[in-house]
Amino acid sequence: MSSSHTSSSEQLPRLSLMPPWYYRFIITILKPLYRIQVWRRSHKRDNYHQEVAQRFGKHYPPRPTASIVDNVADNTDNNIINNKVIWCHAVSLGETNTAAPLLDALLAKGYRIWLTNTTQTGFARGASRFADEIAQGRMSHSYVPVDSPAVIETFLAHVQPIAALFVETELWANILAILSQKNIASILVNGRLSEASFMRYQKISAVSTSMMQNLTLIIAQDEDSAKRFRQLGAQSAQIRVAGSLKWVINTPQTIMPQMNSTNNKNPAELQPVEQNPTEQVISASANELNTLANRPVWIAASTHSGEEETALIWQQQLLAVAELKETLLIIVPRHPERFDEVASLIEQSGLQMARRSQEDALTAQTQVYLADTMGELMHWYAQANVALVGGSLVDIGGHNPVEPTSVATPVLMGRYTQSCQSVVDKLASVGALYQPDNEFYQAIETFGNSPPQANQAVPNKEQSQHSKDIDSQDAELIYQQLQFWLSHLQVAKQAGQAGKHLTTQQQLVLTRQLSMIETTIEKTGGKKAVSDETL
Repeated sequence: MSSSHTSSSEQLPRLSLMPPWYYRFIITILKPLYRIQVWRRSHKRDNYHQEVAQRFGKHYPPRPTASIVDNVADNTDNNIINNKVIWCHAVSLGETNTAAPLLDALLAKGYRIWLTNTTQTGFARGASRFADEIAQGRMSHSYVPVDSPAVIETFLAHVQPIAALFVETELWANILAILSQKNIASILVNGRLSEASFMRYQKISAVSTSMMQNLTLIIAQDEDSAKRFRQLGAQSAQIRVAGSLKWVINTPQTIMPQMNSTNNKNPAELQPVEQNPTEQVISASANELNTLANRPVWIAASTHSGEEETALIWQQQLLAVAELKETLLIIVPRHPERFDEVASLIEQSGLQMARRSQEDALTAQTQVYLADTMGELMHWYAQANVALVGGSLVDIGGHNPVEPTSVATPVLMGRYTQSCQSVVDKLASVGALYQPDNEFYQAIETFGNSPPQANQAVPNKEQSQHSKDIDSQDAELIYQQLQFWLSHLQVAKQAGQAGKHLTTQQQLVLTRQLSMIETTIEKTGGKKAVSDETL
């Protein structure tokens, strides 16, 4: 972590740098074209007019409601109004989930939040995850404004933020320049810059330099990202390394009922799982509990096109193994619009399917359970002996492996984990996550049972022909590890517990990033909010 600090009484200098003229010109040209794109993508949706109004600065929801602080020791007057609004931009679903614990912590400290999203999926997640906070007036929610100066000025005049948080990677040059001009702290939280992203930013070096200079603080996930930010033009004094918020599981949390009470997991070992009041609570009949008892269960979660087919091939291979003939596969596709497509794939595979959305009974004959509902992923992770985390067999970047390890479920991932590589490596180093050719991987002691090694792999021709996007040798290695863990559930349990222990150790990243944000707000002229606990 960087050791450079500024006195808490000293405000950080704000030297704004306008983006190059050609960037501003291109944005002006693209603005009407982007409106056409929004129309083509969203005009059939019920919230189309709301989306257009918010993206182009025509109409916004009210600002969050100010909190009234009574009897605060360091204030001379009662009923002091705290109206400190922090704008947080999270591009899509993944960034919204990553930022959620941080936003919970800021809300608990008395700040108000304005959350923006870019994608429809991210917007829907923000609306459901923070439904209570929005209803209570503690948070407002909209689509992000386009990077046009006139629209940004309108948005900022309405929101009046004391700081702006940008989650992970998405930055806009005009937005950052205007924030800098107005002396509003702009903070990149959980900053990550992969080699590929770095190369793209380098191609527009003048734009990148302006963005780096206009950022008040960059909180990087790791030293590699910090180095790349410096190479793009950020100063060392702007950068802190604090670890990844992906280690922090969403809150608030409640225990969800267990469908599989004897599935090699002690319910007392399962940590609380997020359950939003607007989302469904899972119920299970006694027959379903008996059906799942002692069955090996694995989950293919947050899957993308190409990954379900591979998971179904692996399930067919597992069922052909005598000791694993009762194995159950749970599939949770990443995007709801693909639920029916995945159901068709399962039917074509010839495997016996039950669908969660249709309340199909889960019987001893069920071989694949399609969990095609929203908001229940953490529950399914808790039921599984092994989890395949999607977006990693195909080139998406990998989804968060901390979610399964937080409930002591060991993880399998493919080679495409650039979105979470530092987390993957740490989990691999304690044996909680298997990834082919990961040099950090340390297998759990197996007492004579040997897990698969790279030199044992034999490419699977059927898999290679089935999906050219998934490396056949990787697929075979992952399958061997899956079969090994399901055949040695005690070893899988040990691996899961190692991951849970590491996840618990890493929770301090939230405290570090929160402290850095509050310190920066103070240095740029803002003041700490008073905790709601004093209200």
